[in-house]
Amino acid sequence: MKFHILTLFPEHIHNGLNSSILKKARDKKLIQLNLVNIRDFANNKHNTVDDYPYGGGAGMVMQPGPIVRSYNSVMKEYPKKKRVIYLTPQGKTLTQSIVEELSREEELIFICGHYEGIDERVIESIVTEELSIGDYVLTGGEMAAMVVVDAVSRHVKGVLSNTVSADIESFDNSLLEFPQYTRPYEYEDMQVPEILLSGNHKKIDEFRHEQSLIRTASKRPDLLKHALLTEKDKVFLLNTCHISENML
Repeated sequence: MKFHILTLFPEHIHNGLNSSILKKARDKKLIQLNLVNIRDFANNKHNTVDDYPYGGGAGMVMQPGPIVRSYNSVMKEYPKKKRVIYLTPQGKTLTQSIVEELSREEELIFICGHYEGIDERVIESIVTEELSIGDYVLTGGEMAAMVVVDAVSRHVKGVLSNTVSADIESFDNSLLEFPQYTRPYEYEDMQVPEILLSGNHKKIDEFRHEQSLIRTASKRPDLLKHALLTEKDKVFLLNTCHISENML
Protein backbone atom coordinates (compact mmCIF):
# COMPACT_ATOMS: atom_id res chain seq x y z
CA MET A 1 0.00 0.00 0.00
CA LYS A 2 1.27 3.46 -0.84
CA PHE A 3 0.73 6.54 1.32
CA HIS A 4 1.33 9.94 -0.28
CA ILE A 5 1.72 12.58 2.44
CA LEU A 6 1.78 16.28 1.58
CA THR A 7 3.58 18.03 4.42
CA LEU A 8 5.86 20.87 5.44
CA PHE A 9 7.88 18.50 7.62
CA PRO A 10 8.61 15.24 5.73
CA GLU A 11 11.52 14.40 8.06
CA HIS A 12 9.12 14.37 11.02
CA ILE A 13 6.97 11.70 9.38
CA HIS A 14 9.95 9.71 8.08
CA ASN A 15 11.45 9.52 11.57
CA GLY A 16 8.13 8.75 13.23
CA LEU A 17 7.32 5.86 10.90
CA ASN A 18 10.80 4.41 10.59
CA SER A 19 11.02 2.03 13.53
CA SER A 20 9.59 -1.25 14.81
CA ILE A 21 6.85 -2.96 12.80
CA LEU A 22 6.38 -0.16 10.29
CA LYS A 23 10.09 0.00 9.47
CA LYS A 24 10.05 -3.72 8.73
CA ALA A 25 6.95 -3.24 6.58
CA ARG A 26 8.65 -0.41 4.68
CA ASP A 27 11.82 -2.46 4.20
CA LYS A 28 9.72 -5.27 2.73
CA LYS A 29 7.82 -2.78 0.54
CA LEU A 30 4.54 -3.87 2.10
CA ILE A 31 3.84 -0.20 2.68
CA GLN A 32 5.45 2.73 0.90
CA LEU A 33 5.67 6.38 1.95
CA ASN A 34 5.87 9.11 -0.66
CA LEU A 35 6.65 12.22 1.39
CA VAL A 36 6.02 15.37 -0.61
CA ASN A 37 7.34 18.66 0.75
CA ILE A 38 4.70 21.32 0.07
CA ARG A 39 7.32 24.05 0.39
CA ASP A 40 9.04 22.70 -2.74
CA PHE A 41 6.01 23.91 -4.70
CA ALA A 42 6.06 27.51 -3.52
CA ASN A 43 6.53 29.93 -6.43
CA ASN A 44 8.42 32.69 -4.65
CA LYS A 45 12.07 33.17 -3.77
CA HIS A 46 11.47 32.77 -0.04
CA ASN A 47 9.47 29.52 -0.44
CA THR A 48 6.58 31.08 1.46
CA VAL A 49 3.52 28.82 1.73
CA ASP A 50 1.31 30.85 4.08
CA ASP A 51 -0.25 34.29 4.33
CA TYR A 52 -2.54 36.39 6.53
CA PRO A 53 -6.23 35.43 6.49
CA TYR A 54 -8.65 37.61 4.54
CA GLY A 55 -10.99 39.35 6.96
CA GLY A 56 -8.35 39.53 9.66
CA GLY A 57 -7.73 37.29 12.63
CA ALA A 58 -4.86 35.61 14.42
CA GLY A 59 -2.37 33.31 12.77
CA MET A 60 -1.57 32.42 9.19
CA VAL A 61 -3.30 30.25 6.60
CA MET A 62 -1.62 27.87 4.17
CA GLN A 63 -2.00 29.09 0.60
CA PRO A 64 -3.87 26.95 -1.95
CA GLY A 65 -1.25 27.07 -4.71
CA PRO A 66 1.61 25.09 -3.14
CA ILE A 67 -0.76 22.43 -1.79
CA VAL A 68 -2.58 21.94 -5.09
CA ARG A 69 0.67 21.89 -7.05
CA SER A 70 2.11 19.26 -4.71
CA TYR A 71 -1.08 17.23 -5.17
CA ASN A 72 -0.83 17.57 -8.97
CA SER A 73 2.75 16.31 -8.86
CA VAL A 74 1.57 13.13 -7.14
CA MET A 75 -1.28 12.63 -9.59
CA LYS A 76 1.05 13.16 -12.54
CA GLU A 77 3.42 10.44 -11.34
CA TYR A 78 0.68 8.16 -9.96
CA PRO A 79 -2.40 8.97 -12.08
CA LYS A 80 -4.82 6.48 -10.54
CA LYS A 81 -7.74 8.20 -8.77
CA LYS A 82 -7.20 8.34 -5.01
CA ARG A 83 -8.97 9.38 -1.84
CA VAL A 84 -7.54 12.68 -0.60
CA ILE A 85 -7.75 13.04 3.18
CA TYR A 86 -7.27 16.30 5.03
CA LEU A 87 -6.40 15.84 8.72
CA THR A 88 -8.43 18.36 10.73
CA PRO A 89 -10.32 18.53 14.05
CA GLN A 90 -13.40 19.39 11.96
CA GLY A 91 -13.32 16.01 10.22
CA LYS A 92 -15.15 12.79 10.91
CA THR A 93 -13.65 11.05 13.95
CA LEU A 94 -11.40 8.13 13.05
CA THR A 95 -12.83 4.75 14.07
CA GLN A 96 -11.76 1.15 13.59
CA SER A 97 -14.35 0.68 10.85
CA ILE A 98 -12.93 3.66 8.94
CA VAL A 99 -9.41 2.26 9.41
CA GLU A 100 -10.48 -1.09 7.95
CA GLU A 101 -12.22 0.66 5.05
CA LEU A 102 -9.12 2.72 4.24
CA SER A 103 -6.92 -0.39 4.39
CA ARG A 104 -8.74 -1.74 1.34
CA GLU A 105 -7.39 1.11 -0.81
CA GLU A 106 -4.22 0.74 -2.87
CA GLU A 107 -3.14 4.36 -2.39
CA LEU A 108 -4.13 7.27 -0.16
CA ILE A 109 -3.18 10.94 -0.14
CA PHE A 110 -2.97 12.86 3.14
CA ILE A 111 -2.74 16.63 3.48
CA CYS A 112 -1.11 17.92 6.66
CA GLY A 113 -2.17 21.43 7.57
CA HIS A 114 -0.37 23.94 9.79
CA TYR A 115 -0.91 27.33 11.35
CA GLU A 116 -4.65 28.17 11.25
CA GLY A 117 -5.29 25.54 8.60
CA ILE A 118 -5.47 25.54 4.81
CA ASP A 119 -7.30 27.73 2.33
CA GLU A 120 -10.88 26.49 1.98
CA ARG A 121 -10.55 26.31 -1.79
CA VAL A 122 -8.15 23.38 -1.41
CA ILE A 123 -10.85 21.48 0.45
CA GLU A 124 -13.44 22.38 -2.18
CA SER A 125 -11.25 21.40 -5.13
CA ILE A 126 -9.23 18.29 -4.23
CA VAL A 127 -10.12 16.96 -0.76
CA THR A 128 -12.48 13.98 -0.80
CA GLU A 129 -12.87 13.65 2.97
CA GLU A 130 -11.77 15.18 6.26
CA LEU A 131 -10.61 13.06 9.20
CA SER A 132 -9.98 13.85 12.86
CA ILE A 133 -8.16 11.71 15.42
CA GLY A 134 -9.95 13.41 18.30
CA ASP A 135 -11.53 16.57 19.63
CA TYR A 136 -8.35 18.51 20.27
CA VAL A 137 -5.94 20.66 18.27
CA LEU A 138 -2.38 19.69 17.30
CA THR A 139 0.44 21.91 16.06
CA GLY A 140 0.14 20.32 12.62
CA GLY A 141 -1.37 17.41 10.76
CA GLU A 142 1.79 15.28 10.76
CA MET A 143 1.06 13.49 14.03
CA ALA A 144 -2.50 12.79 12.93
CA ALA A 145 -1.30 11.44 9.57
CA MET A 146 1.13 9.10 11.35
CA VAL A 147 -1.68 7.80 13.56
CA VAL A 148 -3.83 6.99 10.54
CA VAL A 149 -0.96 5.40 8.61
CA ASP A 150 -0.02 3.26 11.61
CA ALA A 151 -3.59 2.10 12.19
CA VAL A 152 -4.24 1.37 8.51
CA SER A 153 -0.90 -0.39 7.96
CA ARG A 154 -1.72 -2.99 10.60
CA HIS A 155 -4.43 -4.29 8.27
CA VAL A 156 -2.15 -4.60 5.25
CA LYS A 157 -1.39 -8.25 4.59
CA GLY A 158 2.01 -9.30 5.91
CA VAL A 159 2.64 -6.27 8.12
CA LEU A 160 1.82 -8.09 11.35
CA SER A 161 3.70 -11.32 11.97
CA ASN A 162 0.62 -12.87 13.55
CA THR A 163 -2.12 -12.75 10.93
CA VAL A 164 -4.91 -12.83 13.53
CA SER A 165 -3.53 -10.00 15.67
CA ALA A 166 -5.47 -7.24 13.96
CA ASP A 167 -8.71 -9.17 14.29
CA ILE A 168 -8.66 -9.74 18.06
CA GLU A 169 -7.55 -6.35 19.30
CA SER A 170 -9.61 -3.63 20.92
CA PHE A 171 -12.67 -2.48 18.94
CA ASP A 172 -13.10 -5.80 17.15
CA ASN A 173 -16.90 -6.04 17.06
CA SER A 174 -16.95 -2.80 19.11
CA LEU A 175 -15.55 -4.60 22.17
CA LEU A 176 -12.34 -3.79 24.00
CA GLU A 177 -9.62 -6.43 24.03
CA PHE A 178 -9.45 -8.89 26.91
CA PRO A 179 -6.59 -8.56 29.45
CA GLN A 180 -3.28 -10.18 28.52
CA TYR A 181 -0.72 -11.95 30.74
CA THR A 182 2.81 -13.34 30.36
CA ARG A 183 5.57 -14.75 32.56
CA PRO A 184 6.14 -14.81 35.47
CA TYR A 185 3.06 -16.67 36.68
CA GLU A 186 3.12 -14.73 39.97
CA TYR A 187 4.14 -11.10 40.31
CA GLU A 188 3.88 -9.20 43.61
CA ASP A 189 1.25 -11.63 44.92
CA MET A 190 -0.81 -11.33 41.72
CA GLN A 191 -1.31 -14.53 39.73
CA VAL A 192 -2.32 -15.30 36.17
CA PRO A 193 -5.93 -16.62 35.95
CA GLU A 194 -5.78 -20.41 36.15
CA ILE A 195 -8.04 -20.90 33.14
CA LEU A 196 -5.28 -19.52 30.88
CA LEU A 197 -2.98 -22.35 31.96
CA SER A 198 -5.60 -25.07 31.47
CA GLY A 199 -4.93 -25.79 27.80
CA ASN A 200 -8.69 -25.89 27.23
CA HIS A 201 -8.93 -23.48 24.32
CA LYS A 202 -12.72 -23.44 24.24
CA LYS A 203 -12.85 -22.41 27.90
CA ILE A 204 -10.06 -19.89 27.34
CA ASP A 205 -11.96 -18.30 24.45
CA GLU A 206 -15.10 -18.11 26.59
CA PHE A 207 -13.16 -16.54 29.45
CA ARG A 208 -11.54 -13.97 27.17
CA HIS A 209 -14.85 -13.06 25.57
CA GLU A 210 -16.43 -12.53 28.98
CA GLN A 211 -13.47 -10.39 30.01
CA SER A 212 -13.93 -8.29 26.86
CA LEU A 213 -17.57 -7.77 27.78
CA ILE A 214 -16.67 -6.80 31.37
CA ARG A 215 -13.90 -4.44 30.27
CA THR A 216 -16.09 -2.74 27.66
CA ALA A 217 -18.98 -2.32 30.11
CA SER A 218 -16.58 -0.83 32.65
CA LYS A 219 -14.44 1.42 30.46
CA ARG A 220 -16.43 2.16 27.30
CA PRO A 221 -20.11 1.26 27.84
CA ASP A 222 -21.00 3.51 24.89
CA LEU A 223 -19.56 0.85 22.56
CA LEU A 224 -22.04 -1.83 23.62
CA LYS A 225 -24.84 -0.40 21.50
CA HIS A 226 -22.73 -1.01 18.39
CA ALA A 227 -21.51 -4.49 19.33
CA LEU A 228 -22.96 -7.68 17.87
CA LEU A 229 -24.13 -9.22 21.13
CA THR A 230 -25.79 -12.60 21.51
CA GLU A 231 -28.64 -13.11 23.96
CA LYS A 232 -26.15 -14.93 26.17
CA ASP A 233 -23.87 -11.86 26.06
CA LYS A 234 -26.73 -9.59 27.06
CA VAL A 235 -27.73 -11.79 29.99
CA PHE A 236 -24.11 -11.92 31.14
CA LEU A 237 -23.79 -8.13 30.98
CA LEU A 238 -27.05 -7.53 32.80
CA ASN A 239 -26.27 -10.02 35.56
CA THR A 240 -22.51 -9.57 35.94
CA CYS A 241 -21.89 -5.93 35.07
CA HIS A 242 -25.23 -4.63 36.36
CA ILE A 243 -25.87 -2.36 33.42
CA SER A 244 -29.33 -1.29 32.28
CA GLU A 245 -31.04 -2.78 29.24
CA ASN A 246 -31.16 0.57 27.43
CA MET A 247 -27.35 0.48 27.22
CA LEU A 248 -27.45 -2.59 24.97
